[in-house]
Amino acid sequence: MVLAPAEPSPRTPASEPPQFFATAAKGTERALRDELRELRFSSVRADRGGVHFGGALREGYRACLWSRIAMRVLMRLATFDAPNERALYDGVRAVDLESVLTPRHTLAVGAACRSSRLTHTEYLSQLTKDAIVDRLRDRHGSRPNVDKRDPDVRLFVHLANDVATLYLDLAGEPLNRRGFRPGGAEAPLKETLAAAVLRYSGWDRRSALLDPFCGSGTLLIEAGLWAENRAPGLSRERFGFERWARFDAAEREAFERQRAEARAALVRELPPLIGRDTSEEALALARSAAKRASLPLTLEVGRARDATLSEAGAVVANPPYGKRLGRPAELARDLAFLVDRHPNAHVSFLLAEAQPMGRTRRRPEPPRHVFNGDLPCVVRSWAPRRSEARG
Repeated sequence: MVLAPAEPSPRTPASEPPQFFATAAKGTERALRDELRELRFSSVRADRGGVHFGGALREGYRACLWSRIAMRVLMRLATFDAPNERALYDGVRAVDLESVLTPRHTLAVGAACRSSRLTHTEYLSQLTKDAIVDRLRDRHGSRPNVDKRDPDVRLFVHLANDVATLYLDLAGEPLNRRGFRPGGAEAPLKETLAAAVLRYSGWDRRSALLDPFCGSGTLLIEAGLWAENRAPGLSRERFGFERWARFDAAEREAFERQRAEARAALVRELPPLIGRDTSEEALALARSAAKRASLPLTLEVGRARDATLSEAGAVVANPPYGKRLGRPAELARDLAFLVDRHPNAHVSFLLAEAQPMGRTRRRPEPPRHVFNGDLPCVVRSWAPRRSEARG
């Protein structure tokens, strides 16, 4: 595309410290906010679809390394008015990306929009890409190629109320991909959503945890990583920011220090992590994942209704729903039975929003509405009875 560039100054000046937006599954924003505050990030504020935080660029590296709930970590590059395609093109073209992107790199651009005159996300992506490569071609005589599958640099443009924000993605592959999940698991639960459910459950990370519908073990693996205080990014071979032009020896040394600090923070003694499922095949996948993650899980074949946690702790599960839901009335009774059988434990179930739940003798906490992919779900929780008595 050829549009003569006006090259206006974006609203966000280059001298301003980087500001970040960590994306999250809908409904998990508060869990991510609490996580980032616990990790001592600054200026943490929840918003629709994720959490804002501040700090220097290396704080973005640290978020990629440590966050269990964020799907991506985006760094804001510029914000500007974009009521039409010319304004969007010129606004993007005014942004200097040469510290991360050169003609030798590959790139990909994503887009989202709401309440704006420009509405076609594919066209927004194309226009943004054109502005970026046109600027580089004018300066260097050549341009980077597009690689939608595995780019060196991934950018994202968000348009809301005719105001565009251009972001740079630090993560590369989505952060839920820890590298432990074996192939072939039925109805997999994203690791980031599992981490949010565990945080919402009230589990203290020191007491025993039981998953009576453990399937391929995602909740148990996430529980083990959290209890061990293992940064989930330690298992990643490479993050997106490690492929940028500016990621030189000094940046690599700084990030390796962060990784070394993460390894030094590991907790070696873990509480019992117990899983049960009726499927031998699912348990085989859970054992494989546990082996890859070097986590000691106790896995057994059997009905969820017969599962028992002999000590106070937590019962957390993602029971069957949707196509996996065979007998809804029987499952509803079993879930209620598990709640009442463990009066001194935190109990949390991730259920489809319309899924029935049997009557229990315990008072439930307010439900938390989340999304598992595109499916509306709810986290239903019960605090230990002794906590209810104190309340």
